[in-house]
Amino acid sequence: MRFQAAVLRSYEGPFAVEHVTLPPEPAAGEILVEIAGCGMCRTDLAVRRSAGRSPLPAVLGHEGAGVVVRTGGGPDTAIGVGDHVVLSFDSCGHCRNCLRAAPAYCDSFAALNLFGGRREDPPRLTDAAGRTLAPRWFGQSSFAEYALVPARNAVRVDPELPLELLGPLGCGFLTGAGAVLNTFALGPGDTLLVLGAGAVGLAAVMAATAAGALTLAVDRHPQRLDLAARFGAIPLPSTTPGLPERIRRLTDGGAAYALDTTASPALINDALLALRPLGVLGLVARLHTPLPLDPGTLDRGRSIRHLCEGDAVPGLLIPLLTGLWQTGRFPFDQLIRTYPLADVNEAERDCDAGRVVKPVLLPNRGSP
Repeated sequence: MRFQAAVLRSYEGPFAVEHVTLPPEPAAGEILVEIAGCGMCRTDLAVRRSAGRSPLPAVLGHEGAGVVVRTGGGPDTAIGVGDHVVLSFDSCGHCRNCLRAAPAYCDSFAALNLFGGRREDPPRLTDAAGRTLAPRWFGQSSFAEYALVPARNAVRVDPELPLELLGPLGCGFLTGAGAVLNTFALGPGDTLLVLGAGAVGLAAVMAATAAGALTLAVDRHPQRLDLAARFGAIPLPSTTPGLPERIRRLTDGGAAYALDTTASPALINDALLALRPLGVLGLVARLHTPLPLDPGTLDRGRSIRHLCEGDAVPGLLIPLLTGLWQTGRFPFDQLIRTYPLADVNEAERDCDAGRVVKPVLLPNRGSP
């Protein structure tokens, strides 16, 4: 079958909306999804800085949502034609961590999601000239009108929900909210410090507010701090003098938990110093430089760990988040700006410039 997709052909060049081709029928355990909307994530854009580790040309996109139009059957395909689904990250389903309900730490996570797929999972997409494109990105490649995905990646959702806006629940919003609700298990009376009020950080703020926790948000952009305040956080500019001491005063001795989305060594050190004894700092951004730690940052039982995909089981967390949205307690839609697929490069520029928190591409909507 032939349809349009945004293809990235070089690490420095723009996306090109082209016709691509997929096999006409899904294999066993796969589903074909007509994409209603796909979020643009910083991980998609990081391919440009991957030093060749992510093969090109490729169709990116890993926050897709849409309607199932075909299934390949098989024992693992419980999803049927006509179902509305949110697509999340890929996992093998049978390694030790998958069996322990920790699919974000799947033994094959990098191979399945980041680095072009396994040898037994060959490329499916070809371009208009018949040339092979890279294997599907995060099991999806959903910057496109259609995506052929493992049924394991898909989470069925209520057809009454605004499907075109739900894709970011499969990664960015899932990561921030999952850190709060899964990793930290925040509840009333807990305190959370969020560093970076982008899509992941603001999702964490919303989830912490829904959980009844006291939340502080640090960012350098006043408009992002305004959003954090709207969603229930105490806003703090990253330039605040004596930031750790200020946080400790506001939290009666220090925050119990902190979530860093910035990968800034200076802010990470500030966060550790702002934690109370036994406090935990979670990192979600990939560090690209060594992380020097100041004296005293890990004293008194403080700890630091990297989190992947909010420690989430997507089939459990995504329905929880849509339920919170329906009750007005997780208003993620307020972070979204939509773009037709043809405007993918404008969406990337707006994302890089901080003019939009979460761009969402709509493959079946033309430019105005």
